[in-house]
Amino acid sequence: MIRTLAVVGTGLIGTSVALAAARRGVTVHLLDADAAAVRTAELLGAGTAQPPGEPVDLAVLAVPPSKVADVLSEQQARGLARSYTDVAGVKAGPEREVLARAPRPTHFVGGHPMAGRERSGPLAARPDLFQDRVWVLTPSRLTSKPAFDRALDLIALCGGVPAVMQSAAHDETVALTSHAPHLMASLVAARLGGRSPGTALLVGQGFRDATRIARGEARLWTDIIETNAAEVASVLTALQTDLTELLTAVRDLSARDPRNRTRSRRDLTGLLERGIAALEALPAPACGPRAAGTAHVDVTVAGRPGELARLLDTAAGYGAGPDTVAAPVAPHGPDGPLVIRFELAPAEADALAGQLASAGWDVGRGDGAPAGAARPDGVRDGTEPALAGAPG
Repeated sequence: MIRTLAVVGTGLIGTSVALAAARRGVTVHLLDADAAAVRTAELLGAGTAQPPGEPVDLAVLAVPPSKVADVLSEQQARGLARSYTDVAGVKAGPEREVLARAPRPTHFVGGHPMAGRERSGPLAARPDLFQDRVWVLTPSRLTSKPAFDRALDLIALCGGVPAVMQSAAHDETVALTSHAPHLMASLVAARLGGRSPGTALLVGQGFRDATRIARGEARLWTDIIETNAAEVASVLTALQTDLTELLTAVRDLSARDPRNRTRSRRDLTGLLERGIAALEALPAPACGPRAAGTAHVDVTVAGRPGELARLLDTAAGYGAGPDTVAAPVAPHGPDGPLVIRFELAPAEADALAGQLASAGWDVGRGDGAPAGAARPDGVRDGTEPALAGAPG
């Protein structure tokens, strides 16, 4: 159990960790070279700027990837904590440096919460930033069980979902799922530069969704990309090949050459379909349907026009919007009733089930419910993910 915590680095992630821990009764000590950032985090209620009088249970290093080994060595030399973890978005390089230079590498385990915002700094921090988000741990060959267990305790304090990976596998994966997308978003956003003022009138939600992450702090992202440069370059090389093929197809279509249009249209459609198929194969995001710790409320809706809209309006009044409906909705024949499944936190699901039943809706367990313990009130608890690969 963590009773005392130190957070080194009071930006978005560090302050969010501190806020989450402080709200659970942990004594949190805040450290940062930026006095204004520490003061801001302290005024937010994230902890105290006073240094601890004795080693804390765990220190969280919320610093850029290239600084992890240096900060760990410095803080271990001063005896800041019994165990240490970090939250950097790159793991393999920092792990190599830790093993080579840190005074006590056994007391450290790498970590990376898969959460963030496009804003930076302590004022952007939120205590629920990590709720139901995957939090990767990358123990090295020297990581001790106490260090690993304390990192698990931290994840539990913050409401995260632990996962264990090797550092190299982590970096290869996030190069595709995080680092390259950030660069691509920045490239597209940068094309707005120098355009006429009227361009802004045609910037719709699709553009904003595709480029939202490009607002991330530039110097931090330069550090992340540099630390994982080889893996990012590999992804960009593959994308370059795909982009060349796509450009050829689009140019053929723009030329309206009948000899190539059929093939180019087929190639373009194939690319779009592959993207759709890949996204549909993904599990639901941790913050949405099927998140760890969710529960299900199934409501049978008669096949009358307007009934589904009426249900959604009713559920919205109880805090269950359309985004809480699991897809797809399962039809029972072309003219039969539909079973609509809402997925919410267990307490919210309990309340929704009771309120909808009181309002006259047919609330109960639907067909094809996923594994978990069924309950007679129509609420169904989700299952917790397994944790594997922990040091023994």
